[in-house]
Amino acid sequence: MGANLSAVLAVLALVSALAGAVFAVVRLRARRGIATATQRATYEVLHTAGLAAEPLRTGLRPTGAAKAVRHLRALVGAPGLAVVDGAEVLAIDGRGGHHSAQFVAAARRALDTDRSTVLGQRELRCDRVDCPVRGAVVAPMTGPDGQAAAVVVSIADSEPAPGLVQATLETARWAGAQLALAELDSSRERLARAEVRALRAQISPHFIYNALTAIASFVRTDPERARELILEFADFTRYSFRAHGEFTTLAEELRSIDRYLTIERARFGDRLQVRLQIAPEVLPVGLPFLCLQPLVENAVRHGLSRKPGVGMVSIEARDAGAECHITVEDDGVGMDPAVLAARIAEGVVDPADDSGQHVGLSNVDERLRAVFGDQFGLVVDTGVGAGTRVSMRVPKFHRHVRAST
Repeated sequence: MGANLSAVLAVLALVSALAGAVFAVVRLRARRGIATATQRATYEVLHTAGLAAEPLRTGLRPTGAAKAVRHLRALVGAPGLAVVDGAEVLAIDGRGGHHSAQFVAAARRALDTDRSTVLGQRELRCDRVDCPVRGAVVAPMTGPDGQAAAVVVSIADSEPAPGLVQATLETARWAGAQLALAELDSSRERLARAEVRALRAQISPHFIYNALTAIASFVRTDPERARELILEFADFTRYSFRAHGEFTTLAEELRSIDRYLTIERARFGDRLQVRLQIAPEVLPVGLPFLCLQPLVENAVRHGLSRKPGVGMVSIEARDAGAECHITVEDDGVGMDPAVLAARIAEGVVDPADDSGQHVGLSNVDERLRAVFGDQFGLVVDTGVGAGTRVSMRVPKFHRHVRAST
């Protein structure tokens, strides 16, 4: 009897444990599913739109359309969806592939009139007995710079539901907005490249002549020094006029600045003093190409070259948590801050000054703001006879910055 009771108690304990485990699983599943149906639907739509947006942001190309079309069809909830320009079907997902010629003709008409249209069985005549397509909704998807295509949604009924038509129109409008953003990104990249070319053009006239003159002065008196300066000059120009990469690292920019200062010290001699204070941990920080060098060049040429006696240029880069704080300061002649602000805002340079210093500051300021945001522009402190201090803040990590060294 005792043995039987023990066995019964053991069975009951096992059943209780299993029941507890089942309850725990059910409760866990309930916790995982606490989101409402509306929240889940919102998540699914946003997630699918995000998947479609990435390839569309590369522009209106067959490759991007092929990656996006499946997600666009999921957004509309249709049997088939195609992205069609005025000449061909760029990509199609689901049913309706054998109607490609009719889709292209309908897309061309929709793009010419900039109006959506609904195709019935009369417009989609088909010899196939088993053809599941009974109609289609065509909505223009117009991008910038003449990029134009249409979203063509295949339907299984002769009359599409009003909700499907509206979903098609909104999806086409949203996809066109992604194409516009793609063009905006492309324009921003072209502008950044143009701004770098503008800085390179400034470097050419007002530095190269003086550098070569300084080197020439040592050719007879100190040939070895002249050779070293030529190599420094070659490395400097190689970096400044490199053809690849919109970004660099602080270490690379400082290395180029060191070459520049080596050449300038050959000109100014002991009149030019340099003080560096660089935190090692910020050396790998990425920043726009040629954004620090023009500040140092301005400090030397326009702060110290006009100052009698010895002048000091100080370069500091320190770790500030999620940011790197960089400062270029000189104890030169300075200038009226109101005049400097007006010239930078207007892009105007003193007619007696062929250096383009104010344009260079404006160029750097605009590129910093374009990459990192308006809060990361240059801060300039100056005054007549008080020198100039130019400061910048650079995020240590930024998704758009990929340094090419």
